[in-house]
Amino acid sequence: MHIATLSADALNGAGPAVPPPLTLYVHIPWCIRKCPYCDFNSHPLKEELPEARYIEALTRDLESALPLVWGRPIEAVFFGGGTPSLFSPEGIDRLLTAVRTLTRLNPLAEITLEANPGTVEAARFRGFREAGVNRLSIGIQSLDDAHLQALGRIHSAQEAVRAAETALGIFDNVNLDLMYALPGQTLEAAERDIRRAVALAPQHLSAYHLTLEPNTAFAAQPPELPGADLASDMQDLVEERLGAAGFEHYETSAFARRHRRSRHNLNYWLFGDYLGIGAGGHSKLSFHDHVLRQARVRHPKDYLERAGTEGGISEQRRVGRRELPFEFMMNALRLTGGFDERLFTERTGLPMSAAAGGLEAAVAQGFLVRESGLIRPTLHGRRFLNEVLQLFLP
Repeated sequence: MHIATLSADALNGAGPAVPPPLTLYVHIPWCIRKCPYCDFNSHPLKEELPEARYIEALTRDLESALPLVWGRPIEAVFFGGGTPSLFSPEGIDRLLTAVRTLTRLNPLAEITLEANPGTVEAARFRGFREAGVNRLSIGIQSLDDAHLQALGRIHSAQEAVRAAETALGIFDNVNLDLMYALPGQTLEAAERDIRRAVALAPQHLSAYHLTLEPNTAFAAQPPELPGADLASDMQDLVEERLGAAGFEHYETSAFARRHRRSRHNLNYWLFGDYLGIGAGGHSKLSFHDHVLRQARVRHPKDYLERAGTEGGISEQRRVGRRELPFEFMMNALRLTGGFDERLFTERTGLPMSAAAGGLEAAVAQGFLVRESGLIRPTLHGRRFLNEVLQLFLP
C-alpha cells in the first residue's frame, strides 16, 4: 500500500494563518429507547429527564471552554443526540440565551435541532421556533411501518408524515433523515421511501446506508440485510431519484435544495472548527501552531457531576502534523464536488506537497481527479472512500 509521507519542510510549516469558521455542537444524550443499529452516545430515559441540571452543566461546560474560542464568532449551532426534542422549548430557549450571552453567536447563524416523530407535537415545534431554532432535522429513517419496526423505531409511518408536514408548516428549513439497505428491504421499497419523502417537499434529505456498527444490538444479533449488489443498486437509485427531483448531492449522504446545505455539517467536511459540549461531545479547534482535539466524558451522570472541570474532559490531544493530511482528507473527500487545493493549506498550515504521496496514488488508482486546482473524488472513489483514505495514513 502507498503510504503518504511528509518532508522536513512540511513538518516545519506553520499552523493555519487564519482560524477557520467555528460552529457549536450541543449533545443531549437521552432517548426514549435505544435503537438496535445506533452507536451514538445515547441513553434510554429510565427516570425523569434532568433537564434543568443538564442545562446548568452545559452552561458550565461552555463557560470553561471560552478561553479556547475567545472572540471567535459562532456560525452555526447544532443540537444533536439522543433526542434533543425531549427537551422543552423553554429549556432550548435557556440554552440559546446562554450561548448568545457567553459567545459571539452570529445573528444569522443556522440553529438546528434534531427531533424524532414519536416525541413531538405542533406546539413544541412552534416553541422551538420561537426559542430561535431555525432548522429542524427529523429522524424518519423509513416511511414503511414494517421497516420501522425492524429498526426498533417508536413511531409509525403516519406519525412520520404528520411530523414532517407539521415541521414544514412552521420552519422553512427542514431535513429528513432516511436509511436504506434495511432488513428485508427490496429495491422497490427503497424507491417508495424516496418517492414519499420527496413528496413531502423538505429542503434537505439525508440518506444513509445502514451498516452494522460494533457494540450495537444489531452487531450482536445481525439481521438479514440486502446483499452488496442490491445495496449498491439502492444507492444508485437514491442518488438518481433525488437528483431528478432537484436535490444537489453535495456530500456522501446529503442532498439539498439550492442554498439549503447544512452549514454546520458542511463546516465539518471543510475541516472547519467546532466546539462540542455535552456528554460525549467532541471538539476540533485550530491554533496558530497546532490543532487540538477534545472529548467530554460520555455517561450523563458523570457529565452532570464534572462538566466545566478538568474531570469533565476525558480526552485531549494535539493532532500531529503527520496526521493532518489524513484528518483533512477524511472530511473533505466526503464532498462530492471535492475541494480547492488552497483550502488544504488554509486549514492545516501545510503545503499541498505534504499530501503528495497519497494524492498521486489515489489519482493513479482512479479514486481522485486533480485538475485546475481542484481535487475531487470519482464515483469509484466515493464508493470506496475507506480505501482512498488509507493512502493518506501517516
